[in-house]
Amino acid sequence: MSLLRKKPLERAVKEARGEGEQRLRRDLSALDLTILGVGVILGTGIFVLTGTVARNMAGPAVALSFVVAAAVCACAALCYAEFASSVPVAGSAYSYSYTALGELPAWIIGWALSLELTLATAVVAVGWSGYLQSMLNSVGLHLPAALSGGDDAVLNLPAALLVLVLGAVLIVGGKLSKGVTNVLVGIKFAIVLLVIIAGLFFIDTDNYHPFVPEAQHTAKVSGLQAPVLQLLTGITPTAFGVAGILSAAAMVFFAYIGFDMVATSAEETRRPQRDLPIGIIASLVVVTVLYVAVCLVVTGMQHYSQLSVKAPLADAFTAKGHPFFATIISLGAVVGLAAVSLICFRSQSRVIFAMARDGLLPKALYKVDPKHGTPKINLVVLAVIMAALAAFMKFDVLAEMVNIGTLFAFAAVSASVLILRRTAPDLPRAFRTPWVPFIPLVSLLCCLYLMLNLQLITWVGFLVWLAVGLALYFGYGRRHSRLAEGVPDAAEQADATVS
Repeated sequence: MSLLRKKPLERAVKEARGEGEQRLRRDLSALDLTILGVGVILGTGIFVLTGTVARNMAGPAVALSFVVAAAVCACAALCYAEFASSVPVAGSAYSYSYTALGELPAWIIGWALSLELTLATAVVAVGWSGYLQSMLNSVGLHLPAALSGGDDAVLNLPAALLVLVLGAVLIVGGKLSKGVTNVLVGIKFAIVLLVIIAGLFFIDTDNYHPFVPEAQHTAKVSGLQAPVLQLLTGITPTAFGVAGILSAAAMVFFAYIGFDMVATSAEETRRPQRDLPIGIIASLVVVTVLYVAVCLVVTGMQHYSQLSVKAPLADAFTAKGHPFFATIISLGAVVGLAAVSLICFRSQSRVIFAMARDGLLPKALYKVDPKHGTPKINLVVLAVIMAALAAFMKFDVLAEMVNIGTLFAFAAVSASVLILRRTAPDLPRAFRTPWVPFIPLVSLLCCLYLMLNLQLITWVGFLVWLAVGLALYFGYGRRHSRLAEGVPDAAEQADATVS
């Protein structure tokens, strides 16, 4: 039963208020959280994924695929909003699960979140390096091949340096961290709007016909690369048609990953009960509008069968004789990916902060620096690990692992809402998920369905990661857990409050 011991809700709320414990600085508003959410969601999906799914899976109807994916995400977002407003603590799905499901499930979910955020930070940094080198090459500047991260390179120096710089920004924290985030997101947002407005003048409505291309069967994939759902049912995925729209929705769902990272900032929010739901839902709405607009513009500028897979927006403008806009889009990608990497890094540090505060990881990882009000040791350790991953891993290696970790967390939060509605009906909820149990069940089932659409090799890697996590929990976390030690709210710590 000790594996399912639950953290009392009162204790979680007390920790969030910083009573008898070090706490993070509260300086984020609803607008800051919305910018945070838009900044991390609005990433490579809008620059790359739109062309890939339009050309190979849905045609111009890819705009509908983004709407379907947004509807699924909205269900999960509503569940996150209820938890974030009721239990406003750092750690996101990990912290919520600790109060609803128990210690071992919470550890598994926190470990899955760590997989998502650690790899996301490194992978996005690698993507950023590619865009940066492309821009440098266009003006005659070339990085030595050994440091470029290419097939014959020793390491990816730009990606590693980006992670280290972002770590330094996060350590300083406060106005610098928030200011850098806001500037990066603002530039990216402006460039996306520019692309949409400029693209309107080059739309040929004939490119929208047929809006929903006729359905086609795709080649069957076997072995470790096959989707788990195909292995279980024998059904081969379909491209185009209504089924293609839904298959594309499963793929573009991953373009929305990131709104959950808003919840990791709960302890740094001035009015979490009000601002967290606003930040989560508003960021999802803003990004959905932008995604749909970009889809309609790019499929209107070029026929879907002619879209570029690597850089659909930039190449569409080049095909129309306006390479200047292609350069602007590349700049937007560089700025945008830096913002995504920064926010993923920040979110990961908050999950580790929460797990260390509970005793499941070494206590040094939740020590708050008195000067900057940030978990300095935590950030330094993560910077070293993530920089090493960014330096030596390839962009496509383990990329899908980011998605399975996220979906696993989404499913856990959805289930936790159902459980807490029964076990803690009187818990004060500043925001309540509507239409319970329908919304949480839809979210849960859709997340499980999307997980089954991932490749078998992704599941194998995920299970290996979980096995490592379980070994760490039983070897360290279970014995050092504050619930196991009976330590009331870190009484051994100085009653220090960092403002």
